[in-house]
Amino acid sequence: MQTIDNFNFKDKKALIRVDFNVPLDSDYQITDTTRIDATLPTIRKILADGGSVILMSHLGRPKGGPEEKFSLKHLLPYLSEQLKLNVKFADDCIGQSAIELSSTLKPGEVLLLENLRFYKEEEKGDDAFSQKLASLGDIYVNDAFGTAHRAHASTAVIARYFPQARCFGYVMAGEVTHLDKVLKEAVHPFTAILGGAKVSGKIEVITHLMDKVDNLIIGGGMMFTFIKALGGEVGNSLVEEDLLDISRNIVEKAKTMGVSLYLPVDAVIADAFSNDANIKICNAHDIPDPWMGLDIGPNTLHKFEHVIEQSSTILWNGPMGVFEMRNFEEGTKRIAESIAKATDNGAFSLVGGGDSVAAINKYDLAKRISYVSTGGGAMLEYIEGKELPGVKAILD
Repeated sequence: MQTIDNFNFKDKKALIRVDFNVPLDSDYQITDTTRIDATLPTIRKILADGGSVILMSHLGRPKGGPEEKFSLKHLLPYLSEQLKLNVKFADDCIGQSAIELSSTLKPGEVLLLENLRFYKEEEKGDDAFSQKLASLGDIYVNDAFGTAHRAHASTAVIARYFPQARCFGYVMAGEVTHLDKVLKEAVHPFTAILGGAKVSGKIEVITHLMDKVDNLIIGGGMMFTFIKALGGEVGNSLVEEDLLDISRNIVEKAKTMGVSLYLPVDAVIADAFSNDANIKICNAHDIPDPWMGLDIGPNTLHKFEHVIEQSSTILWNGPMGVFEMRNFEEGTKRIAESIAKATDNGAFSLVGGGDSVAAINKYDLAKRISYVSTGGGAMLEYIEGKELPGVKAILD
């Protein structure tokens, strides 16, 4: 695997695709710096070698051209502060300012290009656009695992213009190495914990994990589709009616493959989707109308925690309930703590997906997890066994 450790960047311009798609508040302040922080070691290594750095990223989903709220200039103060230098900014990723600033960039300097998605050519994987970006640097570094599943100009197509000078940054190398450790080298017992709202986004993940895991724990909104598929009453809980047959098949497949599938036995239910709703705990298979399940219950937690703490490898994607609301966060919080405890005792844990990572950070547990993945969709596609264009472009 070609990483930045295979190169000396002295007097070279590293063109790095980073994932700076961070959330901003109404005052354009960054509310979660995780993705930027993850890339700092890559940038620092190149600067320490005596190279210069050109950063390119997308931010949000601009509709048709530049929009103030999606400008990467809002990230300059934080980035400059973290790198302890004055980061330069090109107000166009391929325009005159980008060409001039990159051509005069000196060793030890950092240039941030404006949002790649201000050009529709980025998402189309346009060749001419890729070539213009490529002309700005000497070595191409892909450190944006969060977009590795997209065959965009800056994540995949651009690599062909650097046949001898392309590599992974530390984020990309770390993601691929740690995901492979879970998927290809797992120490058993191996437990996968899947949550989140919908089954639809996780079917291929479940299918691909079936021959790898010993235990499959299901929580979150997706649990009610399974419970209804097995004949349970779920009241007004979230259900994907079109996936009831598939959910039943998954339960049957788990049995035939010897996988222990754990579904919640009780739930915290509410009479409205609100933190101020009336709440009670009831059997997860017997929720009355018009109540809805918004978290897993205490008996379920006891059972899930026991399984997690007996595990040697743990993969977690998706919260157990609506953890953003204080009355429905207990399930997610305790599962997160349980994974941290198992890790303290020697298990290897990998946590990924926006909400799961947010939970790990909310409860200040990141240092007690073996690896926290920054790529949500990319991580799921990698677990599904799909070839990611951003990974393939570097490896080929």
